[in-house]
Amino acid sequence: MRNKFYTVRGYQILNKKDKMLTSAMEDYLEMIYRCSRNGQNTGIAAISAELNVQAPSTTDMVQKLASHGLINYRKHQLVSLTKAGEDIGKFLYERHTAIEQFLRNIGAQDDLLEQTELIEHFIKLSTLKRINLFNAFFANDGHFKAELDAFADTNDHLLNDNGI
Repeated sequence: MRNKFYTVRGYQILNKKDKMLTSAMEDYLEMIYRCSRNGQNTGIAAISAELNVQAPSTTDMVQKLASHGLINYRKHQLVSLTKAGEDIGKFLYERHTAIEQFLRNIGAQDDLLEQTELIEHFIKLSTLKRINLFNAFFANDGHFKAELDAFADTNDHLLNDNGI
């Protein structure tokens, strides 16, 4: 446990040894996993379109992921996940889904996809496990949402711009 403050970049540098993939690599691998969930391989154009990037950028990243043994790729052919790539891609997809669901559960409505994308690359596994626990509790206890909504209605001053 660290008790010193760092800049965001400082935390990234401190945690770099724990991360095999960059945030960008995670984004591409997660998207390849999403595109291939129906059992089909996917191509550079489809990945590029889903991530709103240019095909040459996708090709560069696919080559990096292939060099890490996470995907199978040959020029002008479809991309497929290796077993390791599928395992990591599934984790990344589930992490994304859990964070997005958490944000929905607490009533966040603005830019959910953007917030999820920003959070997912910096969250610790132990925190993600607590989010999963919270999401399961929230889904299991129907009264909890009603209580949270009622509390929010009576404490709307906490939700306005001056509440932070």
